[in-house]
Amino acid sequence: VKAGDRIAAMMPNMPETIAAMLAASSIGAVWSSCSPDFGEQGVLDRFGQIEPVVFIAPDGYWYNGKAIEVADKVRAVAEKLASVRKVLIVDYLGTSQDVAATIDKATALEDALSPFAVKTVSFERLPFAHPLYILFSSGTTGIPKCIVHSAGGTLIQHVKEHRLHAGLLDGDRLFYFTTCGWMMWNWLVSGLASGATLLLYDGSPFYPDGNVLFDFADAEKMTYFGTSAKFIDSVRKAGLRPIASHDLSSVRTISSTGSPLSPEDFRFVYDGIKKDVHLASISGGTDIVSCFVLGVPTEPVWTGEIQGAGLGLAVDVWNDDGKPVRQEKGELVCTKAFPSMPVGFWNDPEGKKYHAAYFERFDNVWCHGDFAEWTAHGGMIIHGRSDATLNPGGVRIGTAEIYNQVEQMPEILEALCIGQDFDNDVRVVLFVRLATGIVLDEDLEKRIRARIRTGASPRHVPARIVAVTDIPRTKSGKITELAVRDVVHGRAVKNKEALANPEALELFRDLPQLAS
Repeated sequence: VKAGDRIAAMMPNMPETIAAMLAASSIGAVWSSCSPDFGEQGVLDRFGQIEPVVFIAPDGYWYNGKAIEVADKVRAVAEKLASVRKVLIVDYLGTSQDVAATIDKATALEDALSPFAVKTVSFERLPFAHPLYILFSSGTTGIPKCIVHSAGGTLIQHVKEHRLHAGLLDGDRLFYFTTCGWMMWNWLVSGLASGATLLLYDGSPFYPDGNVLFDFADAEKMTYFGTSAKFIDSVRKAGLRPIASHDLSSVRTISSTGSPLSPEDFRFVYDGIKKDVHLASISGGTDIVSCFVLGVPTEPVWTGEIQGAGLGLAVDVWNDDGKPVRQEKGELVCTKAFPSMPVGFWNDPEGKKYHAAYFERFDNVWCHGDFAEWTAHGGMIIHGRSDATLNPGGVRIGTAEIYNQVEQMPEILEALCIGQDFDNDVRVVLFVRLATGIVLDEDLEKRIRARIRTGASPRHVPARIVAVTDIPRTKSGKITELAVRDVVHGRAVKNKEALANPEALELFRDLPQLAS
């Protein structure tokens, strides 16, 4: 393996994964990973584009207390990745040697390492912009984009965020609930550069119950607790109160990302988890393998707001005319270059796909695709993805504005909102997943509409409300408004492999409630 070669890993979040990534980076190889719950086609859609020379996979993984075997999937993927010269099987279920014996070019990791003695790792000196990672877009609108990130840009951005925005100190104990298929795994690993101990968790955050991550925080004296907005919301709705059941005295920061954290969940963190804590809602993405807006430890936390822009980033909100706006919704942009911009997209030699993704909307300005608003405090509210915004009567509405209202209602576990093309306009359609035993009757519909009208505005009130038993989401837990919108309009969903529960899409097809 030499500098520039790709190493592909379909791995759980375990120490061996981090060791392999560091080994790859030490010689200038390019690391790319996904989680083992991806289907065969989902893995091939990603790794097939980048032609790896080494494929690393486990003998299986654990989820909800059950051992999940992946030997057949690993074998199929390895056979179809023609560029792969070696397959390494990592022991997790205790069957790595048996699994390796059934796969061509495969060796159990312990057997591959046995001839070698442990020695100090040395790192090759390479250019600042040498590729470190290839990350992938979610792929819900087509084959995933292969986003190439540099070693220098990634590291300097992460160290800035860890030390200055997260307040990370040498010896801190850093945790983020993530899989190896989400950029927060890459962000977590960089904590080593600040002298942090990484706390790794693999599996369901609700097995055996919703206290398990707080048990982990308590036992390991966690100082930085990173998770998703969805997890915090689920803990609140489960009626859990870690503030009363756990010793979280070591935790200085609780961080939330993945989707906007609702004002209700901001309050719950302080009322139900810990009073004296820095709550940092953060937002950025795979595209920049970091954050545009995030926590500021020296500033107050305001309910429902991300505290501020990342240091050194020319972040702004522009209206459709390309003018900066304050306390008005618009497009999240970055007007100057920054270190963690991608080097480019893989297999995009002229940069056409790269330019189309970020620079088509405004000339020479990065347009991130978030519908955002500066607040009076200098903070930011993300109202949802720009391509998922609703346009009834030509007025742009962020989906998060509706979720913030309805998901506070105890009857509603989760919601998803789309704009449906109807009668030469766009009407708002709200799908709700209800708590056990709850029925969407006329009374509940009235209360939902009243809640939205009062808490948001009359324009936000949905024309139709439909109950569903499940809501489709990506592998990293984000709901997929665009995929649902395509199904409702009878359009094909281009890449169901990107979804954790693609079967849920069928719940939205040919609904009689949306025919009139």
